[in-house]
Amino acid sequence: MFTTNAISASALSAYRTRMDTIANNMANSMTTRDAAGNPAPYRRRIALFSVGADGLPSGSGVHVSQIIQDPAPPRKVYDPGHPDAVKTGPDAGYVSYPNVSPEVEMVDMIAATRAYQANVAAYEAGKSIIASALRLLA
Repeated sequence: MFTTNAISASALSAYRTRMDTIANNMANSMTTRDAAGNPAPYRRRIALFSVGADGLPSGSGVHVSQIIQDPAPPRKVYDPGHPDAVKTGPDAGYVSYPNVSPEVEMVDMIAATRAYQANVAAYEAGKSIIASALRLLA
């Protein structure tokens, strides 16, 4: 009975990480420099889920196995006045922006939020069943 709640709790943790990753993508959707200050656009991150979680039977629960960078190329926008615009060559005047699409991120956030809500409901249902069983035993 307690395993049901542990499975829901593992999913809650995984989806929270997914929502944090999506929020990070949105926050950096216009970042054209890396942490060292070099011109390098932010790369979209994706949380990958895997079956299984610590302390649960084999094949139960879910966890974030890794957070990877999206391999899609950066967006090129013509903006010659931008400080990070390419100065010479065939891409002169173009700025490389992150490969983050606000529309895709919002759809992903809605899906992650709904999945989180579903797992909260499952957790609450499991808790209610346990409470009912304890009342019957008392």
